[in-house]
Amino acid sequence: MAQIAIVGLGYVGLVYGGAFADLGNRVWGVDIDADKVAKLRDGIVPIYEPGLNELIRRNVEAGRLHFTTDYAEAIPEAEFVFICVGTPSTVDGDADMRAVRAAALTIGQHLRGHTIIVNKSTMPIGSGDLVSALIEQVKPPDATFAVVSNPEFLREGSAVYDVFHPSRIVLGAEDREAAERVAELYRVLNAPILITDRRSAEMIKYASNAILATRISFINEIAQICEQVGADVKVVAQGMGYDPRIGPLFLEAGLGFGGSCFPKDVRALAYMAEEVGCHPQLLHAVLEINQDQRRRFVRKLQDLLGDLHGRPIALWGLAFKQDTDDVRESPALDVLRMLLQRGANVTAYDPAALANAAREVPDARYVSDPYAAVVGADALLIATPWNEFKQADLRRVRSLMRTPIILDGRNIYEPAEVRALGFVYVGVGRGH
Repeated sequence: MAQIAIVGLGYVGLVYGGAFADLGNRVWGVDIDADKVAKLRDGIVPIYEPGLNELIRRNVEAGRLHFTTDYAEAIPEAEFVFICVGTPSTVDGDADMRAVRAAALTIGQHLRGHTIIVNKSTMPIGSGDLVSALIEQVKPPDATFAVVSNPEFLREGSAVYDVFHPSRIVLGAEDREAAERVAELYRVLNAPILITDRRSAEMIKYASNAILATRISFINEIAQICEQVGADVKVVAQGMGYDPRIGPLFLEAGLGFGGSCFPKDVRALAYMAEEVGCHPQLLHAVLEINQDQRRRFVRKLQDLLGDLHGRPIALWGLAFKQDTDDVRESPALDVLRMLLQRGANVTAYDPAALANAAREVPDARYVSDPYAAVVGADALLIATPWNEFKQADLRRVRSLMRTPIILDGRNIYEPAEVRALGFVYVGVGRGH
């Protein structure tokens, strides 16, 4: 049983804290948000993630998982300290490292004996050196430490599954023994373990997210062409996916990628490339295509309805993807903002993200029932592919709408079936 401290209790910190506790370790979670910590002590998880409530509650009740705002309570006894704080984008696209710096300095002041510091947050290349230098400045004279880069590859909406079934464990360190000790924490999961230098480990994370984002933007550009030539991008992607060199994953045309990882990581990688004299043309194109998908979607609605001022529009989906309440960089919120800017009267529904969306975009009308959203609407826009929407009673939807138009930004319906019910149906890349 290891003594572990997790600094930062967002998606990554909570999931890994719960998982390490579930594997039999003693875990302290540290966060400066006192309200969040109080809720977690009561077994209440402040974010929506399938399976996470049960994971946290089980380990709190078992006495393996504890939460505090006090570094002095968690750090001195820890053998491993995982840094899991946020690294959002700055205005120029770089990663904002203020939380990492603050965490490293505070951790360093509380070290005792020998401690392995694990960078779990996604940080720019060279951040391992930065964290090491910051801790060295403030640590007690008799304390020793090593810094290991250990990027995470969790998917929101399936993070609890992913943490127990990882595709690989990547560890970067200049101290091989420290990396091997971290590897022992994961050994029970029976995943491939790659030990390399810190900078290569940091780059693996950015490169992995960049290639996945590139696949999404690629299929969205193909979708644009399909619309003009009369092809169906879903069939095209299916045919491509049978090729083992290509595969089917991340070839779903739609409104593009969002969330807390892909947009900021691609921007950060492009920024780092420019800083060292490279010209990241592909990365810039990936981001440009991604943003253009939302604009094209709204233009399709304008092509159908003309001036949107005063038009009642229903929007299903606000989270950036299904099975999460996260609205960070959500394509749905971009669409919502553009509709409101054009004067539309938008009524929106989402199974999990209503409260978060309302904080970000307060000017829309939010309802707790999908059918209430479509009453009297001139169009229904699908922006997040929740299973609830796939199984909706479209006959009922048709009877409640003023104008039977569906714009399917996630291609969850079959065009012929929806049109047979009397709808005007427009998808993404469906050759309409």
